[in-house]
Amino acid sequence: MLRTALLLVLAAHALCASYHVTDTFEGAGFLNGFAFQAIADPTHGLVDYVDQPTALRLGLANVSGSTITLSADATTKLTGGTGRRSFRIQSNKQWDSHVSVYNVQHMPNGCGTWPAIWENGDNWPNGGEIDIVEGVNGVGTNQVTLHTSAGCTMPSSRSMTGSTTNTNCDAAANSNAGCGVRVSDGRSFGATFNNGGGGFYALERTASFVKIWFWARGSGIPSDVLNGAGTVDTDNWGTPTAFFPSTPACNIGAKFGPARIIINLTFCGDWAGSAYGASGCPGTCSSYVSNNPGAFHDAYFEIEWVKVYQ
Repeated sequence: MLRTALLLVLAAHALCASYHVTDTFEGAGFLNGFAFQAIADPTHGLVDYVDQPTALRLGLANVSGSTITLSADATTKLTGGTGRRSFRIQSNKQWDSHVSVYNVQHMPNGCGTWPAIWENGDNWPNGGEIDIVEGVNGVGTNQVTLHTSAGCTMPSSRSMTGSTTNTNCDAAANSNAGCGVRVSDGRSFGATFNNGGGGFYALERTASFVKIWFWARGSGIPSDVLNGAGTVDTDNWGTPTAFFPSTPACNIGAKFGPARIIINLTFCGDWAGSAYGASGCPGTCSSYVSNNPGAFHDAYFEIEWVKVYQ
């Protein structure tokens, strides 16, 4: 009898979708909780990622109250193949199973841009990668993607509002396209996102699944998300935008390790460069990014806060 009761308690705990806030990043908290990575771009972009002192000196990182703005250089013409100065920040802390919520008011937009908010494990791709916000050249809607080591495929049909673009998550397959889900809401990316005042992205990651939600600002956002509550209940968030279940074809618990949050903006590179012409952008990506600094006044993230729950 006692054993049965214990099993019921454990089962109830396993099914609980209530999480408590453990980390809040807002305003100057981003400068303390994240490191600016002045590294070569792994995606081969026309970008010069700067360190924190340089970002602050050049105004590429600005804190106003609880909000941080992360920008690219919008004043300098580039010469000699140098990259456009920009930002790549990575959280100092890692999380395993967790919920993360991103309150974003504005995202980088325009030809040549490739903005992203993502969570990345160690020893890529063995620790897994989850792209939460990603797109190129300011067109289309957001794409959510998983990248893993070999041996992870997703069913093409599953319970979500987005549409499947690829099912093989193996980073070595399909030119590292990963297993993607295209967000159906046109307000999820680019100018449309910005014109509506942004919105909220949320991730829930357990050993059993990865789920992503998007809510445009002012459009039925759950109250615990909207208010940045100390406790959130993902059971009340409705059908996710993207759903990646753990199955015999992909053991989520084994494919994803402790992850850090990364927020960055690159230009051209492997994706934005290859999709540049098809995006309706003028000339070549490298020429446009090099010679039109004024085109990047809109190339910035404005983030009110990020919260992590466990």
